[in-house]
Amino acid sequence: MIYQLPELPYAYDALEPHYDEQTLRLHHGAHHKGYVDGLNKAVAKLARARETDDYALIKHWERELAFHGAGHVLHCLFWENMTPQGGGEPQGALAQQIAKDFGSFTAFKKHFSAATAAVEGSGWGILAFNPHSSQLEIMTAEKHQDLSIWGVTPLLVCDVWEHAYYLKYQNRRPAWIEAWWNLINWRDVEKKLAQASNV
Repeated sequence: MIYQLPELPYAYDALEPHYDEQTLRLHHGAHHKGYVDGLNKAVAKLARARETDDYALIKHWERELAFHGAGHVLHCLFWENMTPQGGGEPQGALAQQIAKDFGSFTAFKKHFSAATAAVEGSGWGILAFNPHSSQLEIMTAEKHQDLSIWGVTPLLVCDVWEHAYYLKYQNRRPAWIEAWWNLINWRDVEKKLAQASNV
């Protein structure tokens, strides 16, 4: 196996009451593990195709690689983006960049929440750094991999697949998003911005 399920940086009950323990256990231990397993399978099948010179299923396995690979990467970011001591507003360079690119933190929060709530089907809300414009961008992703901008670096992600919130919030996606703001690890996001903007 090339890829492995990462350990969470906190206990399963540490994000209560905003993120319940039962959902977090299922989300991390079953759903994210499923993406890791699917990614490893796709990698192995593509290696086998090269070894045997048999590319009959290449389209299928390339799609599986993109789907499970993007799912794995986004979930790794998602866990890192949250902390029991989270919430509030960012400070320093991240706060300045948000104010420059969105006008204010309030405007950014409203934009991000609205875009994330409007994701069609399953997907993600994403704050990313675009090196081509040196600006922050709010994007959405359907599934894990659709609607991407090439070359951007995701900094902050909110999972709005139903398995991410359904046990506690049922079909109330906006309520989950509002609760998620209380968990954001702004230091992690600022660190990711510093790394992305200095490349």
